[in-house]
Amino acid sequence: MKIKLLITGGTFDKEYNELDGTLFFRKTHLQEMLNLGRNRVPVNVQTLMMIDSLLMTGAHRRKILAACRSAREKHIVITHGTDTMPETAHLLGRQLQDKTVVLTGAMVPYKFGSSDGLFNLGSALSFAQVLPPGVYIAMNGRYFNWNNVIKNKKAGEFQEC
Repeated sequence: MKIKLLITGGTFDKEYNELDGTLFFRKTHLQEMLNLGRNRVPVNVQTLMMIDSLLMTGAHRRKILAACRSAREKHIVITHGTDTMPETAHLLGRQLQDKTVVLTGAMVPYKFGSSDGLFNLGSALSFAQVLPPGVYIAMNGRYFNWNNVIKNKKAGEFQEC
């Protein structure tokens, strides 16, 4: 089983500018993360965009949907910013029924060294292999159905709604 891995940016791929304290995108860290996690699941990696999910528009979400539809793989993992991940999951969940799609992200950038991203990526790859067709969010060892999840910004975690 090969998994399509779609990259959209988000905290996973942010880096820290030590001179001015800003976060920015350079390139995806996903291949490094897969290597560090000693991933043995065959993946086909495609970078769609490198943006903060707060800047994501309907056009960006439709691009993600189109990439899911055109993927030959039936199992897809999408890296995504956590702030608007549920919105993207809702669009995909209403449109995709024949593939297993798992969105995941990180609360702390991978390059910070204390990121939850590596764990979330591994969880998402595992969930993508075993869950039935549908759209899910995988964060912190849990998975949520696309139509029953929110990000609790006060608690800093995803929850069922």
